[in-house]
Amino acid sequence: MTIQKLKNIYHLFQAILANLWYGFPSRKIKVIGITGTDGKTTTTHLIYHVLKKAGFRISMISTVLARVAGQEYETGLHTTTSSSFLIQKMLKKAVLNNDEYFILETTSHGLDQNRVWGISFYIGLITNITHEHLDYHKNYEEYLLVKMKLLKMSKISIVNKDDQSYKHIKNQSASWRTNLKSTTQNLKTIDKITKLTKFNKYNYSAAYTVCKTIGISDKKIKSALKTFILPKGRLEIVYDKKFKVIIDFAHTPNAFENLLSEIKGPLLKNKGKLIHVFGSAGLRDKSKRPLMGKASSRYSDYIILTEEDYRTEKPGDIFKGIISGMASFSNFETLVDRQNAINRAISLAKEDDVVVLTGKGHEKSLCRGEREYPWSEHEAVIIAIKILNTKF
Repeated sequence: MTIQKLKNIYHLFQAILANLWYGFPSRKIKVIGITGTDGKTTTTHLIYHVLKKAGFRISMISTVLARVAGQEYETGLHTTTSSSFLIQKMLKKAVLNNDEYFILETTSHGLDQNRVWGISFYIGLITNITHEHLDYHKNYEEYLLVKMKLLKMSKISIVNKDDQSYKHIKNQSASWRTNLKSTTQNLKTIDKITKLTKFNKYNYSAAYTVCKTIGISDKKIKSALKTFILPKGRLEIVYDKKFKVIIDFAHTPNAFENLLSEIKGPLLKNKGKLIHVFGSAGLRDKSKRPLMGKASSRYSDYIILTEEDYRTEKPGDIFKGIISGMASFSNFETLVDRQNAINRAISLAKEDDVVVLTGKGHEKSLCRGEREYPWSEHEAVIIAIKILNTKF
């Protein structure tokens, strides 16, 4: 038996104990589970926003934060799906607060490791399934099957019909697909509500579908979506004067493709250059690194490769993996220290340029070696702008 299987058994026992200890609280509240490679956090916050505006009592746990029973909590450094005991504790708090819905952002790790065992999901949503975490899941097919566990655990299953995963999902046993719905049908409605990036259209459409399924009127959903503000570190413009600085949590090839193509086209409008600062996490999926390099070099005018939680890997080795996918692209440099890399990018920015910082988003630490060091992408930008201004 592998170490991972032993860990999963341990997590299963933990989940069973947690459910018993807190009295299976998910049976007393409608739980909405959100999984997918990209878009989980934004979609989670979108649904929370609409339900809140519609007058429902609601709680949620996302990558960015948790709002449970009227209180806000930190959710960790690099973790999305919390421990079984913490999840059940939060569910219990929501039940005692007479909340009607609980939205839980759910990762493939959380599903595979049984951390969400025992949760009675009312709705299960998959945003998309693309290349990610293949160091853990070994291949795309295994990754997809783990994600699909959420659908099998849910009374109502919702998927993105336009995603590459749909053809695999629709071929699975019909026994759990009785209530399978698609988010794609609402894209035209979303287009009419507001102007969005392509990938956020799917997030909005997913949230729209969930809220319609619950029974909220079109009028209330549309009104709420118009007032939604993206979560911290999601396509967030943090500086907008002669040039723009954008912070985004994108850290997969698919996220790069969607984000950078949108910035290069509609946002830049061929007026300025796109300067991209990014890295790739150490001791994680190495196979995605060349694909990230390929995607970035397709749209970026200049790239600065830097640290992104390199852990005990050598940053240089991580950079080599990314560079291997960049073909003949030569407009790049490497700076291990992330602050220096951001300083450099902003010093290069000219009028109408866009500097894009990806991979860290909302996170509050950088892992170097075996230690976590305090980090704020937002503060790093402030420092870089101050340095720039002192030069003039």
